[in-house]
Amino acid sequence: MWVMVIRMYDGLLFFPVTAFAPDGSVDLGTFRAHVRAGVDAGAAAVFACCGTGEFHALTPEEFRDCVAAAVEETAGRVPVVAGTGYGTALAIRYARLAEEAGADGLLAMPPYLVVPDQAGLLRHYAELAAATPLDVLVYQRDNAVLTPDTAVALARTDGVIGLKDGLGDLALMQRIVSAVRAEGLDLLYVNGLPTAELTAAAYRGIGVTRYSSAVFCFAPDLALAHHRALASGDDATVALLVDGFYRPLVELRSRGRGYAVSLVKAAVRRGGLDVGEVRPPLSEPAPEHVDALMLLVERARALLERHGA
Repeated sequence: MWVMVIRMYDGLLFFPVTAFAPDGSVDLGTFRAHVRAGVDAGAAAVFACCGTGEFHALTPEEFRDCVAAAVEETAGRVPVVAGTGYGTALAIRYARLAEEAGADGLLAMPPYLVVPDQAGLLRHYAELAAATPLDVLVYQRDNAVLTPDTAVALARTDGVIGLKDGLGDLALMQRIVSAVRAEGLDLLYVNGLPTAELTAAAYRGIGVTRYSSAVFCFAPDLALAHHRALASGDDATVALLVDGFYRPLVELRSRGRGYAVSLVKAAVRRGGLDVGEVRPPLSEPAPEHVDALMLLVERARALLERHGA
């Protein structure tokens, strides 16, 4: 079973944006088109209604409808993982909605507002996993940072299959990977930083080969080119993309709060799919920053063409 789970997530992980109509309601038709395009382009899994999908801004009913739409559009070709979060009771409620909608797994985002200790975090994830048959990936970031001992305890917890790292502390991740391995246990590790390609080679060095790709939402060709190059050991192409695209993208992303979501969504719109604007409390990115991003995309494609990649 574990080998099957690993293979299901072996490739680029797609975190679609949630489409909104001009009146602010969820646009399921456009969302379906976005999911369908991502799967057709080669996504290994669809993470619906997670961070890039504005989980925080969705009602439970909207969440359920979007997850169900993603499940229908993937039609079993790749797994669908749904976000869940807030306190334990609400996380369990969202988990059950995701289960009803046909999801294959859950991405457990940090608990809302509070800063729990390790015992509280472990209890939260254990109770969530016990309440649903869905696979649970724990998202480490912000107020949910694990010690190696807690990671080992999670690896022993039925239903918890992996850890997505959005913190970026490579020393801590090495300690976690080592501690879990030393106990003869397994976890599925994912580099979940906002632009994971920038650090993908470094994570690969400690055994974390899977990563999420926000770029896949609006430029799947660039995301896939990087993934192929990294997997095949084509260091020249990896360096070309890091230097000519991903590093400038991270610098651009840092120029506005919420840009890890809003800038991605704006780029999807510029690419021809009208997914609408972000919901409050996020704000739209400055137009000149969107222009700069699309210019980066054009330049990166030209670099790859000249490089013959």
